[in-house]
Amino acid sequence: MDGSNIQPDRKRALDLLLDRRSVGALEDPAPNDRELDLILDMGLRAPDHGRLRPWRFVLIRGAARGAFADRLVAAAKKRDSAAPQSLLDRYRAWPLRTPLIIAVGAVVRPDHPVPEIEQVLSAGAAAMNMLNAAHLLGYGAIWVTGINAYDPDINAALGFQMPDRLVGFLCVGTPTKVAAGERPDRTQHVVDWSA
Repeated sequence: MDGSNIQPDRKRALDLLLDRRSVGALEDPAPNDRELDLILDMGLRAPDHGRLRPWRFVLIRGAARGAFADRLVAAAKKRDSAAPQSLLDRYRAWPLRTPLIIAVGAVVRPDHPVPEIEQVLSAGAAAMNMLNAAHLLGYGAIWVTGINAYDPDINAALGFQMPDRLVGFLCVGTPTKVAAGERPDRTQHVVDWSA
């Protein structure tokens, strides 16, 4: 199929999704409540083996961003009492310059027949659905992981105690510039399998 028989509205949606890029520099406005509901509802459409619905979304916005910045700095100091001030300043600045942060996590049921990895992957799929929804609504977004996403104190502050865990933070807002860059060459990532 060459795509010529795709309905125009579906072709437009596919073209928009193919244009999605992670955007780092964001500013206000963030999605309004109605748009945010759409983004969250897209997260709730993620694949879910066993109907466990493991997804949990914690919204960090408004004044809560300052309190979250304080938690990030405290966690960094706990991890390394000699953390350089420049690193602490970066951790403090990140939430304050981000209009909306959605912490995406998985509530894991380790005693369930559905493997833990599938429960966590479902939360990851929810995050991707929400990134796509933000993009389709005209916002910029980036999925951030790293040491703070895996820090047990940050997880606990957001309501995730092991075996529950964060899969990352979605930073959402209005992009300050158009993202550029080459997209991967499909031929470098796809092979036909044969027995």
